[in-house]
Amino acid sequence: MKNQECKIIHTDDCFYVVNKPGGLLAVPGRGAEKQDCVERRMLNLFPDSFEEGLVQPAVHRLDLHTSGIMVLARSRDSFRYLAKQFENRQVKKEYIAILEGQVVEESGIIDLCFRLDVENRPHQIYDPINGKRGISRWEKIGDFEGRSRIRFFPETGRTHQLRLHSSHELGLGIPIAGDFLYGRGQDGDPMLLHASEISFIHPNTNQRVTFRSEPGF
Repeated sequence: MKNQECKIIHTDDCFYVVNKPGGLLAVPGRGAEKQDCVERRMLNLFPDSFEEGLVQPAVHRLDLHTSGIMVLARSRDSFRYLAKQFENRQVKKEYIAILEGQVVEESGIIDLCFRLDVENRPHQIYDPINGKRGISRWEKIGDFEGRSRIRFFPETGRTHQLRLHSSHELGLGIPIAGDFLYGRGQDGDPMLLHASEISFIHPNTNQRVTFRSEPGF
């Protein structure tokens, strides 16, 4: 899946919106084998499109195995403007997921505190004392073949938030299909979680803009 292209959804003077394939890193990791990523590919493809010296244009990140919408700023000013919206929770995000089983309820809010399991990286664990709060609204789209299709609206952006909110017994109690960390998937399986929509205030127009990407599942 790493060889799939990053499809460009939108571009203007301020930013790119791209569709990240699952299995491709959002930003570089540690080591030579983890340098292929959305950020590096865009910088290599369009070196003259980014402000000189802007080496980290990704305004936010997606998990390695999550597909969908990413935003990359083209200038320092745009990066700061957009990053501030993420920090202040002004960005509206939507994800689509297929779970390994069926959810009984139709909608709800999940509010859990969790943190990194330092003895089992990158696994996140529930910790109501030392964990950071993660909040997600959700609604069920429908059921098919013993699985539920869910729409998530994360209000925070914690690491593995939706994966943990899906799998934990205090959340939905059903892992996302293909999730090898929190479910029954195998490493390398496609994980059925897709960043399907993002909405934020445009740096130039000060108007809210929305971009959508349909999942491939």
